[in-house]
Amino acid sequence: MMRYQELSYWLSSVDEPLAPRPGLPGDADADVVIVGAGYTGLWTAYYLAVADPSLRIVVLEKEIAGYGASGRNGGWCSALLPTSLPALSRRHGRDRALDMQRAMQETVREVGRVVADEGIDCDWRAGGTVVLARSEVQLGRARAAVAEAREYGLADEDLVLLDAAEAAARCHADGVRGGTYTPHCAAVHPARLVRGLARAVERRGVRIFERTPVTAVRSGAAETPAGVVRAPVVVRATEGFTPALPGQRRTVAPVYSLMVATEPLSEATWAEIGLAERETFSDYRHVIIYGQRTADGRLAFGGRGAPYHFGSRVRPDYDREPRVFAALRRVLGELFPMIGPEVPVSHTWGGPLGVARDWSASVGLDRTTGLAWAGGYVGDGVGSSNLAGRTLADLIRGAASDLTALPWVNHRSPRWEPEPLRWLAVNAGLRVMFSADEAELRTGRPSRRAAAFSRFLGH
Repeated sequence: MMRYQELSYWLSSVDEPLAPRPGLPGDADADVVIVGAGYTGLWTAYYLAVADPSLRIVVLEKEIAGYGASGRNGGWCSALLPTSLPALSRRHGRDRALDMQRAMQETVREVGRVVADEGIDCDWRAGGTVVLARSEVQLGRARAAVAEAREYGLADEDLVLLDAAEAAARCHADGVRGGTYTPHCAAVHPARLVRGLARAVERRGVRIFERTPVTAVRSGAAETPAGVVRAPVVVRATEGFTPALPGQRRTVAPVYSLMVATEPLSEATWAEIGLAERETFSDYRHVIIYGQRTADGRLAFGGRGAPYHFGSRVRPDYDREPRVFAALRRVLGELFPMIGPEVPVSHTWGGPLGVARDWSASVGLDRTTGLAWAGGYVGDGVGSSNLAGRTLADLIRGAASDLTALPWVNHRSPRWEPEPLRWLAVNAGLRVMFSADEAELRTGRPSRRAAAFSRFLGH
C-alpha cells in the first residue's frame, strides 16, 4: 500500500493516520457524484450540503482525500488567477474582469471564515504576500504591476509598491531593491485544510469513497471497477490528473511543480529573514518561485521547472527530479544566505498541476448532459477552488447569483495540440523562461523573448 505520508512535508505532518476510507462497495445512486476528493471536489460537496442537506452527494477518490495538489502545494490561499486582468478584460470587458478579481479577494476571507467555523486546524495566517524585486528589471515589473492595478481601480489596500527598506522589512532576502505587497493571501497548511474539509463534508452526510478509481465519466454516471454511481449531475474535479480520463487527454497539460522544506530554523535566523506575519513570498523572475514560513518554523519553498512528460503522463517517479531539487536549494541559499552554505533540507516532493491551453481556469455545467467541471488553476488552486466550489453549488442547484455571472463560468478553453506538438510547446516555453531570467541577470535588460511568449499564452 502506498505510504501517503511520504508524498509531501504537509502530508507527513498531519495529526491523523492516513488510512484510506472504505472503497465503493458496488453500484449506487446519488443526486450528485463528484470525481476527486481534493479542494475542488470537497468545496463543491461542502457548499451543496450546506445549501441543501437533503442532497445525496457521493465523492469518489482514486487514493485518499488530499492525495493530489491539495496535499502537496505551496500553502498560499491567495486571490491570484492564472489569467491577468488585461487578458480577462480583452475577453469579457473591464467590469467583469474586475468582478472576477474582487470575487477572488473575497474568497480568501471566505476560506478563513469556514476554517474558523468548522474548527479546521490548518495553521491559517492571513499575512499577505510580498513579491520581491531583486534587480532593476524586476523592479520595473513591480512598478508595472502596481500601475496596472491602479488602472483597474485597485488601491493601496489591494496592492502597494514597496521601496527597498519596506520590502526588506517584510522579507530580508539578499539584494532586495523593492517589491509589492498585497494583503489578499493567507499561509495555510494545505494537507490539514483538505483533510479537515473532508471531515466537515462527512459530518453533513456526504459519502466519500477512497481507493476507488474512476475509469470513465459520462452523462448520468461515473464508472469504477467496483461499480457505477448514477446521478443526474457528475462533477469532474481532477485537475492535473484529468488526462487519465477517457476523452480528456488534451483538456489540460499536467505540469509539475516541486518543493523543498528546510529543518526548523532558529529564532535568530528568523529574526534576520523576517516574514514575521508569515507572509508568503516570491519574486519577479519569470520562472515562478514561491515560499512560506511554516507554523513550525521551516521554509517551505517551491518552483516550476520540472519537464512536461510526453503524452500528458503522470507517474509517481515524476514527483522527484533531483536536478530541480538541487536548483531550489541553490535559489533558497541565494535568497537567504543567513541560512548558511548548506541549506538544511528535510523534505523534497512534487506533483502535477493543471494548465489549460489558454491559461484560463474555468468552471461550468452542461445542463444538457449534467456534466460539470472546474479546474485549470495553473497552481493557484487553493483559493480559486473554493470560488469554484461555491459557483458549482449554485450552478447545480439552478440558483442564479453573482458567482454564476462571473466570466470564468462555462468558459471553454481550446484543447492542447496533439503530441508531439504539446511536448515541444510546453517544454520550449520552460526553456524560454529560464533563458530569459539568465539573460536579464547578464544584461540588465528585459527579455523580449519572455514578453513574446507571454503574449502567445494570452497573458
